Amino acid sequence: MPLEGQNEMRSDLMKKGVEKAPHRSLFKAMGYTQTEIDRPLIGVVNSANEIIPGHIHLDKIAEGVKAGIRLAGGTPVEFSTIGVCDGLAMNHAGMRYSLASRELIADSVEIMATAHPFDGLVLVPNCDKIIPGMMMAALRLNIPAILVSGGPMLAGRVGGKPVDLISVFEGVGALRAGQISPAELEELEEQACPGCGSCAGMFTANSMNCLAEALGLALPGNGTIPAVTAARIRLAKEAGMKIMELVSRDLKPREIASMNAFRNAIAVDMALGCSTNTVLHVPAIANEAGIRLDLGLFNEISARTPHLCSLRPGGAHFLEDLHSAGGVQAVMKELARRDLVELASITATGKTVGENLENVRILRPEVIRSLDNPYHSEGGIAVLYGNIAPEGAVVKQSAVAPQMLVRKGRARVFESESDAAGAILEGRIVAGDVVVIRYEGPKGGPGMQEMLTPTAAIIGRGLGADVALITDGRFSGGTQGAAIGHISPEAAVGGPIAFIEEGDEILVDIPGKKLELLVDSAVIAKRKEAWKPREPRIKSGYLARYASMVTSGARGAVLQNE
Repeated sequence: MPLEGQNEMRSDLMKKGVEKAPHRSLFKAMGYTQTEIDRPLIGVVNSANEIIPGHIHLDKIAEGVKAGIRLAGGTPVEFSTIGVCDGLAMNHAGMRYSLASRELIADSVEIMATAHPFDGLVLVPNCDKIIPGMMMAALRLNIPAILVSGGPMLAGRVGGKPVDLISVFEGVGALRAGQISPAELEELEEQACPGCGSCAGMFTANSMNCLAEALGLALPGNGTIPAVTAARIRLAKEAGMKIMELVSRDLKPREIASMNAFRNAIAVDMALGCSTNTVLHVPAIANEAGIRLDLGLFNEISARTPHLCSLRPGGAHFLEDLHSAGGVQAVMKELARRDLVELASITATGKTVGENLENVRILRPEVIRSLDNPYHSEGGIAVLYGNIAPEGAVVKQSAVAPQMLVRKGRARVFESESDAAGAILEGRIVAGDVVVIRYEGPKGGPGMQEMLTPTAAIIGRGLGADVALITDGRFSGGTQGAAIGHISPEAAVGGPIAFIEEGDEILVDIPGKKLELLVDSAVIAKRKEAWKPREPRIKSGYLARYASMVTSGARGAVLQNE
């Protein structure tokens, strides 16, 4: 029956009345009792699979969610989505499908929750595109929803030193440079990923899980409670119980994810030093709520929000350290001391941000620094502009070596990620070079590949303080160094990155928010006149359709409806 104070349920569309007898018969064919059918039906969107380490255990998280729903008087109904492991898709054709999978995930949840009108949703993702895809669907559908992730992986250990997946990617470059032995790389391979969970640093998956918490669509602890702990199962049960409260109150995602909530999330993004991919995903999520987040807002919030946590890949701490220090809520509590987060916003707890933070404190000040002692006075991400990137480009400035913050260099131009990666690993890139990788944007890739292999190779070969990389593609959350991505407009649509030639001088000025091609404007104009669009790499299938509809990285690489 409906919850107290609630006369009708959304699920009544498929289960109430004489004319729905056939529908109820189909439920009974699956073993549902009439009592279960009468209760609120809660969709449990489970992205568990056997190809992503962050998802291998989501069956247990979903069972916890379902237990919580039943405890609170609801009936859970589980269904699935796809998921791509970015690590396994890296540096081959599969990476073109990673970002593109976000739209399919959002669409599939929309389809399932409209074809079968659930009263509420619990979203169970854990990795890169799956998290924003599910959040996009929640805001598009705008029915009561809550997200609970599978949690971060613990760090591995080699010789007493903590390591993670990025250590292995960088180890490949170190091996090629003769800095480590094959046996040492093999030990890294064996030890870096000790078990299930999203990879252990502040990479894209953990960034998005933390921002889901900061946005208010997930419960406190969602971003940092380790995957292997009992606390993660308890959180899943709490999320199952809490969705019943949200359904009873009819508290919907767009009421939670307001403009102020997005500002809070961006402030936390800056304080944590999150992945540059957040600058793709956060605007895409906001877009589903009818909110336009311009890239300039990221610079505006970054300018006033100190960088408080030095997390992998740019720093020494891991997600387990952030959790033991008080987690996302402790970071928000510190930001609130300077009115850098808005406290009146409602959250999935049913309480406001301020109410959630009442009893929170920082437990390890060496992990979460105070506003008076930040790692950097500005936030972790910067958006650069200039004649290479008129619509913007993104860099994780908190992970850039100080000597690379302002640098002129010689352009080394590559038409694909694989060509650039080969040149770096073979030692053909030297100090002072600026690696340019183009035709890897949302349309040109298509799919905007992550560039972890070349950036990790630069670091692994000891060139992190001497070589910059710029691209219309994007980076893994595990990337560090002067890696500037999302250059918009992209080369495939005639963006200025298409007109750079080998040997040109490029200025990178991160504090000044500039990315400039130091070539006379008349010369650039002549190159533009001579430019012709390239033949698309992929002409059939999903990626061809995606390329025809996708917008620029500056707009979050969302699909156009018209």
